[in-house]
Amino acid sequence: METNRLNAQSFDHFTLVVSDLQASHQFYADLLGLKPAERPAFDFAGAWFELGGVFLHLILANEASGQAGPGDRGTVRPSRGLHFAFRVADAKFAAEQLKSASIEIVDGPKQRPDGATQVFIRDPDGYLVEVFSD
Repeated sequence: METNRLNAQSFDHFTLVVSDLQASHQFYADLLGLKPAERPAFDFAGAWFELGGVFLHLILANEASGQAGPGDRGTVRPSRGLHFAFRVADAKFAAEQLKSASIEIVDGPKQRPDGATQVFIRDPDGYLVEVFSD
């Protein structure tokens, strides 16, 4: 069966459908520090960001993309559900910065069994975002 393996080479991008490009741009670029990236001239609104060779593609909600946000997945403990994570230098310091920016902390700061510190927040459309440090 090994001949059917695709042998992925790297993680390239993930895409989020958002309801407000400006609010999402402020969250990902201004708060988290992702670098805006050049985006092809698609016939729908969106924005691209880059961090460490991986891209975040935002698509403004439209008829073809569907609604923004993660939907209700019935998650009892947010940190165990659908989310994505960004490594930062100091998650405890990040939590202080988030609080001072009036960003609600959903969970944490808390320590994983391997010693990493995690903080969970939501982006403007409700996607769960983890910031963590070793």
